[in-house]
Amino acid sequence: MNLKTLPKPFFVLAPLDDVTDTVFRRIIAGCAPPDLYFTEFVNVDGLQSPGRPNLMKKLLFTSAETPLVAQIWGKQPENFYKTAQQLADGTFARELGLPEGVNFAGVDLNMGCPAKDVVKTGACSALIKDWALAEDIINATKDGLAGRLPLSVKTRTGFDKVSMEWIEFLLERKLNMLTIHGRTRKEMSKVPANWDLIAKARRMRDHSAPDTLIVGNGDVKNRQHGLELAERYGLDGIMVGRGVFEDPFAFAEKSPWLDMPKEQKIELYKKHVELFDGTWKDRERHIATLNKFCKIYINNFHGAKELREQLMAAGSAKELIKLLDAAA
Repeated sequence: MNLKTLPKPFFVLAPLDDVTDTVFRRIIAGCAPPDLYFTEFVNVDGLQSPGRPNLMKKLLFTSAETPLVAQIWGKQPENFYKTAQQLADGTFARELGLPEGVNFAGVDLNMGCPAKDVVKTGACSALIKDWALAEDIINATKDGLAGRLPLSVKTRTGFDKVSMEWIEFLLERKLNMLTIHGRTRKEMSKVPANWDLIAKARRMRDHSAPDTLIVGNGDVKNRQHGLELAERYGLDGIMVGRGVFEDPFAFAEKSPWLDMPKEQKIELYKKHVELFDGTWKDRERHIATLNKFCKIYINNFHGAKELREQLMAAGSAKELIKLLDAAA
């Protein structure tokens, strides 16, 4: 896929671990699809180990969720090389049982996740402090892809403090796309995203890497908000993460969500539960995973809080569906 064929600005569903799996992506696709999807982040060192089958659920997708970028992370450059090679040549697609010709549209390197247990290993946002390893990982991934799929990086504006030198370093690697979350790792999500820094990165791009697309990320509520940000800061794309928790129609030109009756919201959650049950037949994901989605749908109507409490105590999809049918 050529990322430059995407509309300007294009909209991306952010990778959220244990959230934006194939089930939720299909729900979003049915409500109002973005222009580009990302997988959850998947560890290359695990993929190139006997534990590979356990991680394949993070790469699972259907043709309804395309184009889809595989987001990867880890520590060993040789495993990035192997994983990139197998993503590009369709090995993973075949293992997932996808139809001939259906494959990932790109590969993204996670150099921004701030989670303490991940950073402790020296991966993701810890790479902001380890440029040598970051460069080895980028080069190994490029070699594995061999130009067959575009390469992007998702990162933050620094680790303990803002480092535009880090952004310049990444731009010098001539990536196809760079997504910048407007906070440092230290800031986590405790302060508003700094879009002026994202705009600064875009100006740096204009000078040193004109072919690299710049995507802004952080606190984007919906398409309208994203369009305003893209125009104000001159960005190629906008990534929406937590905004979909407020509105599953976040990518719509005009969302119906606020005025949607209780019955339709309940029906959409029921569809999510049924998709979950049909997809993870062998319990690859625990039923409690559905709890984090409950507030998206069961919200802003009379009795929503009480219904959420009942749903979050349910122990099976069957029980959830029974409760939803009774409440509709």
